[in-house]
Amino acid sequence: MLTQQAAGVKPGLTAETMYQGFTGDAVKSAGTEPGARIRVNQGHIGWADMIFVMEKKHGRILREKFGEGRDGKELICLQIEDNYRYMEPALIDELKAALSGHVEVPE
Repeated sequence: MLTQQAAGVKPGLTAETMYQGFTGDAVKSAGTEPGARIRVNQGHIGWADMIFVMEKKHGRILREKFGEGRDGKELICLQIEDNYRYMEPALIDELKAALSGHVEVPE
């Protein structure tokens, strides 16, 4: 699973941390902006079974940048803004609620 955000790292990195060692799922986070901790690239897209974006604008950027290179992989928008601290309980709750319709969530 690939989680994606802009330059802010909190939602994507929090999701990555939540899933470390959980039921064999591997999660990576990457950003779309030049200042991102890790910039999303074609290798990330190819690696991912599922691609989650935090906001609609991130999905738009990925569609424009990678187009057909997504191999038909759906972009799932979680609609989570980057206004939380890393591992903030409210962010974890929001991530769990948004992800629960798509994947198993850790306790």
